[in-house]
Amino acid sequence: MRALQRAGFSRHQLDRAVAQGVLWRVRKGWVARPDADPELLAAARAGVVLSCITLARRRGLWVLDLDRPHVAAPAHAGGLRASGATVHWAKPVVPRHPDALLDSIENALVLVAGCQPYESALAVWESALNSHLIDRSQMGRMPLPPAARKILSAASPYSDSGLESFVVPRLSWLGVAIVPQVWIAGHRVDFLIGDRLVLQIDGGHHVGAQRTSDISHDARLTLMGYHVIRVGYRQMVDEWHTVQDLVMRAVAQGLHRERPGATRRF
Repeated sequence: MRALQRAGFSRHQLDRAVAQGVLWRVRKGWVARPDADPELLAAARAGVVLSCITLARRRGLWVLDLDRPHVAAPAHAGGLRASGATVHWAKPVVPRHPDALLDSIENALVLVAGCQPYESALAVWESALNSHLIDRSQMGRMPLPPAARKILSAASPYSDSGLESFVVPRLSWLGVAIVPQVWIAGHRVDFLIGDRLVLQIDGGHHVGAQRTSDISHDARLTLMGYHVIRVGYRQMVDEWHTVQDLVMRAVAQGLHRERPGATRRF
C-alpha cells in the first residue's frame, strides 16, 4: 500500500476500494486486484518471493520438473506460512527490494544450484546463458556459494535445450571430444562426437516441417560420411541407458573417427 500511497492514492481511497471489492486486502500493508496472478498473490500473503526453479520457469528457462512452488525468504525470517511450497532461507547475492515478489534471476540460479540435482541445475544455468539473462563475467564476480561456482565454471551458453545439457556430463568419461552446436552442411547439429558421430536430440514437440527438415539433413550427413544417432525426449529423460549404449557401441566400432576419403564440410 505504501507504493500506492506514494503514487498519490490516499488511505481513504484504498480502504474504499477494498470495501467495494475493487482491491483485496492480502495482508498488512498489501492489497491486490481480484485478477492478480495466483502465484504472486500467494507469495504476497506468505511474505516471500518466487525464486529457484519457479522463478526460472516464469522467466522462460528450461526446467525439467516442478513439483511444487519454490520461494525464498530472508535467512532469519520467522512465522512464515508458505503452505505447499519449498522455502529457501538464504542471504541473497543480489539485494531484494522489500516490495519485490519476484526474485532476481541471479538469486534464483544460486538457489537452483543448491536445490536441484547437478545435471538439472546445469540445464537451467545453461538456458539462462543461452537466453542472455545472465552474464558469465558478472556472475563470476558475485559471492557465489561453492555449488553455484561449480556450475558456472561448467556451464556452456551453446545448449539450445535443457536436454543437451545432460550430454557432456554423462559422456565425458568416454574420453572422446564432444562439441555442441556444430554447423555441418548448412545446419547445426546438437553434438559432434569425435570427427564423424552426430548425436541429435528431438524435443518433446518435434513434429511437422521441422522434423521433415531434420530427416532430410540426417540423410545429407549420411551421404557425407557422418553417422547420425537421433534420440527423443523420453529417451533422454527416462531411458538414458539406451542412449548411452548406442553411443558406446558406435564409439566401439570407430564410427566417431575420420574415414579416408570422407567428405567434410562445415
